[in-house]
Amino acid sequence: METNLCVAGFGGQGVMTLGKFLASATCDSTDKNVTFFPSYGAEQRGGTANCFVVISDEMIGAPLGDVMDDLIVMNEPSLDKFLDTLKEGGRLFINSSIVKKDIARKDIKIISAPVTELALELGNAKVLNVIMLGVYVGFTEVISPEIVWETIEHKLGKKPKLLPLNKQAFEKGLEIGRSQR
Repeated sequence: METNLCVAGFGGQGVMTLGKFLASATCDSTDKNVTFFPSYGAEQRGGTANCFVVISDEMIGAPLGDVMDDLIVMNEPSLDKFLDTLKEGGRLFINSSIVKKDIARKDIKIISAPVTELALELGNAKVLNVIMLGVYVGFTEVISPEIVWETIEHKLGKKPKLLPLNKQAFEKGLEIGRSQR
């Protein structure tokens, strides 16, 4: 089994962190092979950012980024840029707080979550990526949610005051992802 994922959005939306959390959790706690390939736009905050994560039972040659099983888009420019890379039968995860376009493709599964709105409701826009990570993990079950949370907890360990909010964000995302299965 191999899963090719592209995560794309504006710099500052935590796109790279989402990819790193997923790749680290898989690499550190399973016997699967993982690659993480980041791509930054000209500016970090406000510019475009995307990353590719490949999770496989087999050896991985290179993350090519031309055919995706899963696509997470946090904004409309990312939808426009990467939608055609999503294979037939693929899964599109959209931040419906920002992505308002109708998606004409009928050959894919669309999982929609208003992660920006939810993050603001939780009191901090910076957790929108953790909510979306929860949506992705809750829907795909590509890796155990407990393993992903342990990774988040470890990565944020030097800032323990951030853990309760991030836990709440991750749990909210899991709930949304599971409900759309």
